[in-house]
Amino acid sequence: MSTALLITLIAIGSKDFSKPTLKLGMKVAQAFNAKTTIIDVGEKISEFSSQLVELAQDQLESWDFDAPGVDVLEWAFNYLSQNKLIDIKQTETGFPKNKLIDDGEGRKMVYLSGTTCEDVNLILRNGDIIAELREEVQFGEYDVTILGKSRKRNMSHDLLQYINSSILIVNDYEDQKFDKILLPLDYKDGMLKVAKYAIRVAMALNVGIDIFTVLDKNKSQNKGSNYFSKIIKFIRRSGVQYSHEEKEGEIVEQIIKKADKNKIIVMKASDMSPIKRFFKGSIPLSVMNECDVPILIVK
Repeated sequence: MSTALLITLIAIGSKDFSKPTLKLGMKVAQAFNAKTTIIDVGEKISEFSSQLVELAQDQLESWDFDAPGVDVLEWAFNYLSQNKLIDIKQTETGFPKNKLIDDGEGRKMVYLSGTTCEDVNLILRNGDIIAELREEVQFGEYDVTILGKSRKRNMSHDLLQYINSSILIVNDYEDQKFDKILLPLDYKDGMLKVAKYAIRVAMALNVGIDIFTVLDKNKSQNKGSNYFSKIIKFIRRSGVQYSHEEKEGEIVEQIIKKADKNKIIVMKASDMSPIKRFFKGSIPLSVMNECDVPILIVK
């Protein structure tokens, strides 16, 4: 299967709550040797405050003044440094806040040389988190955006709806070792791409795949049986160990029963329109809201 380089975006928001996101995000990036960007979306800066920030940045050597969000990037830099994820030469002098580059696209950046990833960039944006993340994903053409779980249901809905990349929701990750990928598989189009992502994660983490199909006893499954067989054959040929289980029942309930702390769920994004998804919810969103394990939603 393709081994093309992935481009990942890790979104952090605070020094107090973003450590699980950064920790798992960097593990995923390391596993794929992915080109990685860590982004913090800080509070929107008013025109008056922006002028003060620009003035202060011109005199950072004599003023101890940071733009909103710089402290979070400095925390991320220190995490990368302590875990030897960036070149030691870049850690000796500390966080290079005076080298934040304004690229003219509403972003301030620090370029770093990664030790286990192709490279690691730090980006600061200021404004509405949904709008800024959406713009960053469009600008950088990221394959996967890695986020912490929002405690606000509307925020989770908006992230899934408006960010045009696959999304890994970290949830309550601590430091557990994963032993399986849980792959809920159905008969809909687009599942081959989901299987490819599941295989890549399984290979990177050296684990197997639990394929799980929830059957609706009121509907015939024969229509997509050939397509389903093709996906199973594709997984088998990858060399990844796998098992396959079928159960009848309500799909969200069955997935949650099957999941546990040692698994990462990889599943397809909803095909419903944004309006239907808003009022009815979606299977991935429901699983994400009711499950505490990391979940990769493939678009």
